Amino acid sequence: MRRVAGGGAGVAGTFASVSMMFSSSVPSPAPRGAFRRGAVSAPGGSPDGAPGGAVPGPRTAPAAAPRVPAPRGRRAVSALALSALLVPPVVAGGTAYAADGGGEKQPKDPAPPAVMSRVGGERLGVPGVQVQLKDGAPKVPRGISARSWIVSDAESGEVLAAKNPHWQLPPASTLKMLFADTVLPKFPKGEKYTVKPADLEGMGAGSSLVGIKENLTYTVHDLWLGVFLRSGNDAVHTLSAMNGGTEATVAEMRQRAKDLNAVDTHVVTPDGYDAPGQVSSAYDLSLFARAGLQNADFREYCATATAQFPGDKGKGGKRETFGIQNTNRLLTGAPGLQPYPGIAGVKNGYTTHAGNTLTAVAQHGARKLLVTLMNPSKEEPNESYKETAALFDWGFEAAGKVEPVGRLVGPRSEEGDASAAGHHGAAGDDGKSGKGQDPSALEATDSSGGAWTAVGVAGGALVVVGAVALVVRRRRPLPEAVRREARRRR
Repeated sequence: MRRVAGGGAGVAGTFASVSMMFSSSVPSPAPRGAFRRGAVSAPGGSPDGAPGGAVPGPRTAPAAAPRVPAPRGRRAVSALALSALLVPPVVAGGTAYAADGGGEKQPKDPAPPAVMSRVGGERLGVPGVQVQLKDGAPKVPRGISARSWIVSDAESGEVLAAKNPHWQLPPASTLKMLFADTVLPKFPKGEKYTVKPADLEGMGAGSSLVGIKENLTYTVHDLWLGVFLRSGNDAVHTLSAMNGGTEATVAEMRQRAKDLNAVDTHVVTPDGYDAPGQVSSAYDLSLFARAGLQNADFREYCATATAQFPGDKGKGGKRETFGIQNTNRLLTGAPGLQPYPGIAGVKNGYTTHAGNTLTAVAQHGARKLLVTLMNPSKEEPNESYKETAALFDWGFEAAGKVEPVGRLVGPRSEEGDASAAGHHGAAGDDGKSGKGQDPSALEATDSSGGAWTAVGVAGGALVVVGAVALVVRRRRPLPEAVRREARRRR
């Protein structure tokens, strides 16, 4: 089976306190000499977690590209052997994900594991929707078809509601959040690097590419734009080469996941491309987003809508550029889909094996919410974005009207090993399915509330938003300068 859009292939919205305009227009075509290989489309739609509708797709390597060799046998065996020693075992009862080379998809609607991690709260390990509504609280929207999802407060970490958040599933390009959280702090934005041919070897067939060329020089800033906007696996592999190689980077990502108490995650590829044993969870992806969003550069890149990317050298040796646009449609919009109000990142992904995955952060007023969603079963255009928007709408309306069913834990440096006894979440949870859960909470509800708004166009230039000091481990007030700006814009 050919994987589509990159290993994930791949979330400007703005916090309400720092509203900025961005372009939802199609980027300018690549200039002469720029990377022109056609995008590979998902069945029924375009790449990178965005089925349906035409969006300028990431440049993708053809399935038979000569620079995309099959994994070498010794290395593949070694990776599997090492994973058996290092990875927390996939919870019994879950879907067994094998290599994506047999030409068969996984079952459409597998059952969640009967036993999952309880990190963050006993109820977070119980299959099914977990929510504790107070009087007057809105009902969780019907029609959310994702296998796993979680709605949490980005500042306090309180989990408002969740469904199978610890189900270990292929993450696709949302795993790039962990890659960025691990590698991004190491290299100054202005540092330059000349790409070697070996740096671009080993990418999976059909990988999404931003269009990096060997023997040309790029800044670190350029490379991160390629990672976040186009979900470019070529940018990931180049940065991994700068970081000592793919194997070293994967080892660091595994350690970083452990440091963040992300016990559901096992990393095999730095870009999220499907591989045997590579899994994460909606819970862990939310942890990665919270950690990454503490970094100002991470916030800048994940909230950038459009940018110009270096191309080939033209006449006189001057580098040409071509336009790139973020693949996150909650941020840029798409036909029939407006950008979500207050959106500020973070990352989407898609492969045929993982389905659509998405982690997003948005702010309404003083409230900042994180939503992570994995693998909707509905095959509708932009379904992952629509379901995420519905969960955001519910979360902003329900904030203060629900009892938390768990929490996003802090890193080991603050809380120790959260998988140990005594490190579970909400007090009083006994882990029994449906305890305190009102069956009517799952009845249909109109979650839109007229919340969609149009976002202005500001040309095709790079747009940076999300420069707010988003707090993710401990609740802290926003800087007073940001509050003054929010008041001025009201």
